[in-house]
Amino acid sequence: MPSTPLPSPASAPILQTQPLGPLWPTLDPFLFCAHHDDAYPAGNGAFAPAASLAGRSIGSDFSRQDGWSLYHGDTVPGFPSHPHRGFETVTLVRQGLIDHADSLGAAARFGGGDVQWLTAGRGIQHSEMFPLLDAHAPNPLELFQVWLNLPARAKMAPPHFTMFWNERIPRLQHRDAAGHTTTVTVVAGALPGAADPLAPPPESWAAQPEGDVAIWTLRMEPGAQWTLPAAQGQGTRRMLYYFGGEGLRLASVDLPAHAALEVVAGQDLVLTNTGATPVECLLLQGRPIGEPVAQYGPFVMNTPQEIQQALQDYRRTQFGGWPWPVSDPVHGAEARRFARYPGQADGETPTAA
Repeated sequence: MPSTPLPSPASAPILQTQPLGPLWPTLDPFLFCAHHDDAYPAGNGAFAPAASLAGRSIGSDFSRQDGWSLYHGDTVPGFPSHPHRGFETVTLVRQGLIDHADSLGAAARFGGGDVQWLTAGRGIQHSEMFPLLDAHAPNPLELFQVWLNLPARAKMAPPHFTMFWNERIPRLQHRDAAGHTTTVTVVAGALPGAADPLAPPPESWAAQPEGDVAIWTLRMEPGAQWTLPAAQGQGTRRMLYYFGGEGLRLASVDLPAHAALEVVAGQDLVLTNTGATPVECLLLQGRPIGEPVAQYGPFVMNTPQEIQQALQDYRRTQFGGWPWPVSDPVHGAEARRFARYPGQADGETPTAA
């Protein structure tokens, strides 16, 4: 949808506003942002919904019928094996569990605040399945998936898989003068008052000081006020996604509805929850890479010729092949979080910082 400039940006530091649809608008260096919020029912004992699938386009179900979708799964919801090249996926799971498998041999079950950061680089296949483990109660799932571009020099970097466990992700809890709390979860980008963020993959734009990348989520209690500090980099751009709650004021502007807002990055911005329920926001920030973008589905390069090369390479090599017996692996019935990194036999489990 087209953006809508707001009047008087000098007094209200909002450069443009757009409604929130199925896919949220992004700014360079970000390519894509999706908010999946699925009210999955109880499972059938085989990780699939114990519900009728009638009326769904099996293998490509984005219907949100009854409040949930199968996506590209045909029994278990999710995204069976598919390739990527030239960018990164950052997956923030707020509720529920995801099963990951990839062509490097890595595997993970993660959720409940965990973040997976995957550098596709020169090419990787992976699957993201949403197993319904509870056969007696609903299995809600909520997550953000963000695509972060790679600069040309890093598009053919080796693939890289890592987990940020919820227990180790820094958080800032700010209590205002009236005693109301704002909690900021720091996935990437230093925030004054919070512990240092976890290290992003080495070839990521977020790992480069000039990238000035930040990925934060905000939760504000009713009545809470917090000042979003100015970005430090020159040329940085910011998108603030207001997606939860009943009332948010930016500086002196009351927002009438949930929206994606490009805000001025170089100045502090006072946020106030004016409603009776918690306000929730996602912030994506970064200095633009400023290079041409050529995209074809899961491949993001700089030129159409590089896209053609990606297609040829995938047909020829399958980006290392698929070491799993099925395209949609599920990692058992136990609701435990773990990660097994490439070349390792034992799994890593969450630990506190």
